[in-house]
Amino acid sequence: MEVHNAVTPTAAQIEGFLAPDATGPIFMVNLLKFKERAEYEDGRETPLSGREAYALYAAEVAKVITQVGGKLIFGANVERLMLGEVEELWDQVAIAMYPTRAAMFEMIQLPEYAEISVHRTAGLAGQLNIETVAPAAK
Repeated sequence: MEVHNAVTPTAAQIEGFLAPDATGPIFMVNLLKFKERAEYEDGRETPLSGREAYALYAAEVAKVITQVGGKLIFGANVERLMLGEVEELWDQVAIAMYPTRAAMFEMIQLPEYAEISVHRTAGLAGQLNIETVAPAAK
């Protein structure tokens, strides 16, 4: 299995996300890999590490997500790999619940989200964002 971390979705991934077939709550599993130093797209100088920049985003997104009925479920540092093999481990895992795909899409279009997402982009080297659905919701 080849793994490719990314910061933004591909066109095909966005198209699949916008497909109308998902109903009920979704749980997004985020495997996060941070940059050593934060790099802001506007070129600003910063003493922040990637982890610290992402922490600014995480603290604010925890508030914004509630505007669309979602919530953060879990977040923790990755310590080690118990089973299997990967070339490099992620730094953190986070799980967020959204009542629907549409709610998540609504959130990422909010002006408040646009303001804080600069910290996400500055801090992340890449991530895997895995959509999951509880079996009873299918």
